[in-house]
Amino acid sequence: MTIQQTELLYLPPDLKSELLPKHVAVIMDGNGRWAKGQGLPRIMGHKRGVDALKNLLRCCKDWGIQALTAYAFSTENWNRPHEEVEFLMTLFQGVLRQELREMVEENVEIQFVGNLQALPVALQREISHSMAQTRGNQSIKFTVATNYGGRQEIVQACQAIAQKVKEGLLNPEEISEELFAGHLYTAGIADPDLLIRTSGEMRLSNFLLWQMAYAEIYITDTLWPDFDRNQFHQALRAYQQRERRFGGV
Repeated sequence: MTIQQTELLYLPPDLKSELLPKHVAVIMDGNGRWAKGQGLPRIMGHKRGVDALKNLLRCCKDWGIQALTAYAFSTENWNRPHEEVEFLMTLFQGVLRQELREMVEENVEIQFVGNLQALPVALQREISHSMAQTRGNQSIKFTVATNYGGRQEIVQACQAIAQKVKEGLLNPEEISEELFAGHLYTAGIADPDLLIRTSGEMRLSNFLLWQMAYAEIYITDTLWPDFDRNQFHQALRAYQQRERRFGGV
């Protein structure tokens, strides 16, 4: 039995494997509110949020979803309290180091997108190491958007293309959607089919602005640390009830 066939055995019977999204993206909102509701410091919400993300990654792999992208840290998140930002950077580094072996064993490919050069040097090293160690793994592509901003991504793509035109390497007539997408942080990664946002907020928050052109959007009031397989099941069931026309009739 192949890996894919084994994974699909876990799929709930009311979901159709042929109608699953190939790529799911998540805006993991509500960690701080969850912690406040529990009478805990905000950092405990972020720790629980990591557990929720690990569980979702496992679920995607078990159910045969090919790619998961998580919005871990935006360019705007630097405006949070200094102690919280420092904790998050340390948390990212520790989780990568702790989980790398399992990701290798589970055949997960991890990739980071965003302005990674602005991250702490120690975290940059951990990111580079984890990507190198998992490159080519095929059970699921796990992308983590870190120090990521959709507008920033589009601007840097425009700058790179403009530079090529300036140097005579590219004619303006050759610029296409495919060429533009190839200059984004997410070059080579298929666009998301489904975006899930927790905590009831109804906005994109500067996340994958180009790539979300035809994504289905699912909003839940559930706070991210409480988002589990049952919640994901509901999101997929709602997704499968929609008709995706991509602008057609």
